[in-house]
Amino acid sequence: MPPSRQASWHVSLALGIAALLYGAGAEAQQSAYFRIGTANTTGNYFRLGGVLASAISAPSALPNCRNGGGCGVPGLVAVARATQGSVENVRMLGNGDLESAFVQADVASWAFHGTGPYARKPIAELRAIAALFPEYVHLVVRRDGPIGNIRDLKGRRVALGEKESGTLVDARLLLDAAGVKERDLKAEYLGLGEAAAGLRDGTLDAFFMVGGTPLPAIADLAASLPIRLIAIPADVVKALIGRNPLAAAATLPAGEYRGIDEATPTVSVNAIWVVTADAADQLVYAIAKSLWDDATQRVIALRQPMPNRTTLAHALDGVNIPLHPGAERFYGEAGLTAATPR
Repeated sequence: MPPSRQASWHVSLALGIAALLYGAGAEAQQSAYFRIGTANTTGNYFRLGGVLASAISAPSALPNCRNGGGCGVPGLVAVARATQGSVENVRMLGNGDLESAFVQADVASWAFHGTGPYARKPIAELRAIAALFPEYVHLVVRRDGPIGNIRDLKGRRVALGEKESGTLVDARLLLDAAGVKERDLKAEYLGLGEAAAGLRDGTLDAFFMVGGTPLPAIADLAASLPIRLIAIPADVVKALIGRNPLAAAATLPAGEYRGIDEATPTVSVNAIWVVTADAADQLVYAIAKSLWDDATQRVIALRQPMPNRTTLAHALDGVNIPLHPGAERFYGEAGLTAATPR
């Protein structure tokens, strides 16, 4: 069983056990189960999802955070669910198979507005809780390999990301912006762990990944194999932003991965946490309040795999879908406003 599916099965089993445990207690009628769709278990979506699920959970028997307990939502039991990524997450939200998910801002915008891949089937019920962190395009190759720029990918074995992932969508846009056709490549559609293994064992020449940095699987790869990150040139960045206005020119800092001692020009897009319009206002308000509570922020700063980029000051960055009314109420009380579509 693939790691992501195995993790999903484990989460489903955990949900069932939790339901039995909480159903046996006095709090059974108060407990609510809240799934957060993330991505492959080797990426930062899944890891941060686990941190946030723990932070916002607060079965009602636990003490209040002001008295030393967690600062989660009373009665809420949240879990991170492994998926293939943004595209699958949006589909599962639309089908009612998730309560919430992490999604690239561009994918969420396309789904809400009915553009790009969602031109025939918009998902207009998407609503935002918060922007979480910027995600960077990584184009990874072996240091001793022949690939020096994105156009050198022609004829090479390249992993473009898992099917139904945001990585695959953005990799295709980036190739198009560079004038490289997908059919020009020996394309494969793999998760991050499989792609990193393929580069290590020589069955791949390159792979794309869109994610917060540093990505644990790429860090592990760099510790065992000399790698390079391919720079995205300015003309390609400009062309990409023309196709995807939610993308931005960005720089992967030096030193994020072993042996990468120079900053790498690339592009980024924000990750946002989304729900659907039918989520209860009070629940989403309580989740937003819990997310930005000082105690939760300390937990995130200590436990998330990235340097802390999940802050209230950037909570509305790159959000191009409506806020959920519960989140909007919280941000209004916090003095923040968002120019999002209605």
